[in-house]
Amino acid sequence: MTASELAPAWLSYPEDANSLSGDIWARDVTRGGNGELEISGIPVSALAKEYGTPLFVVSEADFRARARDFKDSFDAAFESLCGGVDVYYAGKSFLCTEIARWVADEGLRLDTCSGGELAVAKRAGIPGAHLGLHGNNKSDAELNRALDMELGRIVVDSLPELDRLGAIAAGRGLRANVMLRLTPGVHAHTHEFIATAHEDQKFGLSMAPDPETGSSPAADAVAAALANPGIRLLGLHSHIGSQIFDPAGFELAARRLLAFMAEIKQVHGVELPELDLGGGYGIAYTEADTPRPAAEIAKAMAAVVGATCTELDLAVPRISIEPGRAIVGPTTFTLYRAGTIKTVRVDTPEGGSAPRRYVSVDGGMSDNARPVLYDADYTAVLASRTSVHDAVMSRVVGKHCESGDIVVRDVYLPSDVDHGDLLAVPGTGAYCWALSSNYNYIARPPVVAVRNGAARLIIRGETEDDLLARDVSEPA
Repeated sequence: MTASELAPAWLSYPEDANSLSGDIWARDVTRGGNGELEISGIPVSALAKEYGTPLFVVSEADFRARARDFKDSFDAAFESLCGGVDVYYAGKSFLCTEIARWVADEGLRLDTCSGGELAVAKRAGIPGAHLGLHGNNKSDAELNRALDMELGRIVVDSLPELDRLGAIAAGRGLRANVMLRLTPGVHAHTHEFIATAHEDQKFGLSMAPDPETGSSPAADAVAAALANPGIRLLGLHSHIGSQIFDPAGFELAARRLLAFMAEIKQVHGVELPELDLGGGYGIAYTEADTPRPAAEIAKAMAAVVGATCTELDLAVPRISIEPGRAIVGPTTFTLYRAGTIKTVRVDTPEGGSAPRRYVSVDGGMSDNARPVLYDADYTAVLASRTSVHDAVMSRVVGKHCESGDIVVRDVYLPSDVDHGDLLAVPGTGAYCWALSSNYNYIARPPVVAVRNGAARLIIRGETEDDLLARDVSEPA
């Protein structure tokens, strides 16, 4: 069998369609003796029987190991510069009470983006001092909740929000701990909607000078924060995007932010004690992705921060980072059951046609919206068994009434994949369950954590009663 004319340039024809790439899967996912996919020794058929499909399956051991790896690697790299690093897990990627507890257990802090995420953190028992709150449009209720919980940082996104938070805090006789989110003008090489440091988007305070006033919104915000009795300005924050592999963007952002901190020292006589360099570290979704180890990222960033601070005669600020996807993404796969399967002929650029096999599964865009939102690529394997049949160009699609309901756009699957087989899609820990919906009134799947050969629910699946519980109707 040869490669399909429909395959994208990055997708190679597999020598063995049953093999598992170590970069894409959690570290305790293997093929069992009978060829079935296993996680921590538990076969996926047992999970499907107990919990049904679709099902998110997360390796607790892998999550904890990746969290520790970031904490240990960055502490080691920055120990001589600033005593270590504060690692904030980006809760928006995937958050529930149990995940929040794992984060705290491994010595990480938690970044939140809403009152609801703060509620999860509170239920998990995380101290307010170890929490941050992001968001471009925080409500007064969310700001008050952050003050009630004595948050370690509120990341302010605009001048109006700074004024509003200062007034709320001063009115309560408090001072809010504030980081200012800046847009350093660094364009990440990623999808337009997840690149967050260019000027034309909703996040942050621009560092670019206004042509009329000569001052930048970032500089104005610093001056306003230092003068506001309700604000305790801790430092600066930047996030240049998501799913980034090229280190140059992080390094350039760090230099620009440190240069701005040196300007603040010169203008205001204040050395801000903290600098958050954000997250966005890429993971492997397919064979085309080449993630960098946490230790490599940490050493490169420490070298840039150390050298730049020396050059600027600036004390090295306490550094913080915000990995989310890089911790939880590879720990999880989604387990589906195959349903309808059909083959279609697709026109090729050469004027001929080639077959594409459509494999429908019992989930779709309601449990993974990333392909339709960001053109995100995933891969898949036959999970309930191995196969000796040739691999054929396939497209894994969901059951929703949308032609764009695609789970895996291009993948080689064995030609004998059939109704009832289990398929597993790796790398679904980040922004899949978190973005899940009830489109077509489909219940959101459960999440199962596996560790040391045992599985347990950490989020139960929804039922039809759950779907109808909020529906208010007139009495008959």
